[in-house]
Amino acid sequence: MKELFSYLRNYFRQVNPLALLLVSLLVAVLISLNYTVGIENNIMKTHSWAWRAMGFFLLYTSTFCAAWLLQCIFSSQTVIDKKAFFILLIISPAIFAAKVSFNWFAQLITSGMNYPWSQYWYITLAWPLKCVLVLSLVFIVWRKFRYDPPVSGLLLKGFNMKPYFLLLLCISPLIVLAATRPDFLHTYPKLQRISFIDGYSSHSFLWRLFFELSYGSDFFTIELFFRGFLVLAFIRYAGKDAILPMAAFYCTIHFGKPLFECITSFFGGLALGAIVYNTRSIWGGLIVHLGIAWLMELAGYIV
Repeated sequence: MKELFSYLRNYFRQVNPLALLLVSLLVAVLISLNYTVGIENNIMKTHSWAWRAMGFFLLYTSTFCAAWLLQCIFSSQTVIDKKAFFILLIISPAIFAAKVSFNWFAQLITSGMNYPWSQYWYITLAWPLKCVLVLSLVFIVWRKFRYDPPVSGLLLKGFNMKPYFLLLLCISPLIVLAATRPDFLHTYPKLQRISFIDGYSSHSFLWRLFFELSYGSDFFTIELFFRGFLVLAFIRYAGKDAILPMAAFYCTIHFGKPLFECITSFFGGLALGAIVYNTRSIWGGLIVHLGIAWLMELAGYIV
């Protein structure tokens, strides 16, 4: 546990304070705009898959590039002079924009089913299919750019899970606090999205369990992409300075979530990024992130 806190302490001691301040202000402005004019909501209203993907691509790219620009200007340790970096700068938001908008395959698979199972399987299959999409694209890029194995921080050797469960225990009071807010209860538990199957099956527990496992696969996707890819791929060019732009990008994917969750996602991204930077493994971050997600589900269900 002390080791994890030392990672965070060292990162905040070494990060350029002006870059941290300005990127934090950038994130604050984007959050304010989203929760007043509805950036994410307006993109989601777009019926065309292609236009929705383009909307998210522009949001993610502008945030990611702006954060990197501020990082480069105010941190003398960040020197970007390689063509591969700029290619990755565009590829990365494109991958996640495709992930967010990738629903047509689930629609195709479930198009011949009857209600309610067509709706249930459409919801439940979407996350694993998106996971396969992101994992495949990251694997291709990782091999193409000849990064060292394992791919995107999938390192299990020597991994100690105990500190991460202790960290999760420390975070749990914040989840209890969040569960008292109306916007939290409006969003969680996600399980309420499949409440329509209750009248159609006598084994609703199994269908709910499968839903939660499917939901959990999305957090593997997120850790693989944001910590495994956006940190471990970019440290080749900027070292620890890859963490701050990743956290800004990471915050934007929470624009459809409750405000408190969106704000804390930026700081959570910094913390998990610092851990992965030092351990070169995403599994600890996955334990924390997935644990928080399922605790939020439980808190929403109980309240």
